[in-house]
Amino acid sequence: MPMSAEIRASRLQNPTGRVRVVIDTDAANEIDDQFALAWALQSPDKIQIEAVLAEPYSFAHLREGLIEAAALIDSGAAPEQGESGLVDSFRGWVLGLKATGVDPAGIEFVDAAEGMERSYQEILRVYDLMGEDSAGMVFRGSPGYMSSPTEPVESEAVDRLIDLALEPGDDPLYVMAIGAVTNVASAIVKEPRIMDHIVVLWTAGFPTWSPQLNTDSLNLVQDVAASRILFDSGVPLVYFPGYYMGAQLRLSLPEMETWVRGRGAIGDYLYHLYTNNPLHAQRGIQGHFGRTWVIWDMITLAWLLEPAWVPTDLVRTPTLDDRLGWVEVEGRDYLMREAHGIDRDAIFRDFFRKLNGGSE
Repeated sequence: MPMSAEIRASRLQNPTGRVRVVIDTDAANEIDDQFALAWALQSPDKIQIEAVLAEPYSFAHLREGLIEAAALIDSGAAPEQGESGLVDSFRGWVLGLKATGVDPAGIEFVDAAEGMERSYQEILRVYDLMGEDSAGMVFRGSPGYMSSPTEPVESEAVDRLIDLALEPGDDPLYVMAIGAVTNVASAIVKEPRIMDHIVVLWTAGFPTWSPQLNTDSLNLVQDVAASRILFDSGVPLVYFPGYYMGAQLRLSLPEMETWVRGRGAIGDYLYHLYTNNPLHAQRGIQGHFGRTWVIWDMITLAWLLEPAWVPTDLVRTPTLDDRLGWVEVEGRDYLMREAHGIDRDAIFRDFFRKLNGGSE
């Protein structure tokens, strides 16, 4: 039975007080998930973490395009029709690798199952560095992506999410999804009743009003079937576009040196991640001079902690077409909430204060 407009409206209200949260994360994908997880663990007055679920991740789907673009660039010929977009997408990556003497064809990528296991171990590492007990809190997720929108990928994370969602009580369970959404979508398909009890928060892609295709959004393209389920199932959804909004959450090396390094074991670890970013080696990025790095995944938690930091509007829920562009669905009248702005400084001030024990 479809969710009533009244229940949906109540689920999509701005959160108040202390809320129940499940964090669904590809924590070893790069460095932003660790910042978000540490911040959540430092916010027990607002966040009651019920579980942390490890998502799969892989960049392997980019291999073919990277190698093809490298060959086109090496040829020196003008790209033919249909090739210029490919070259533009990969040019910086290809040139960065070549500047460091790395052959793009030699880049290795983990598969989804290894990505999930690495994420699981990274979650445990953050818990340990924070001095938090991870027993019974962290769960392995899907070892691969959905093969169809009707076939869930079984995992202990999926079962734990279902169990938590169906626990007695009136308060919604917020699912903070900061990676691909295989676990979340699989849980919805396996047990649709959870949609009456959860609110999914997801960061990916472009705003729904943007004409841009979402082909560059890692969280979205890894598991397109799962991504579509968030918009087509009717689950209460708060969508945080990574581009234009999350992309503003940039940190510089001087900020890391001033306000993160030396702030306990977790501060030193986050500084280590920043200065030894695995994506720098993968992308041929050299040095930190004049650079910043986007800490994308803090945006979902920021809204839970203080909705004013990430202002949102209620909008009609679109779907994704075959090109991964946003399209309206005739006759669809259910709403979702979508971010349209972000207070970058307020978000990082709160994070820095908590790292420093509450003081500036």
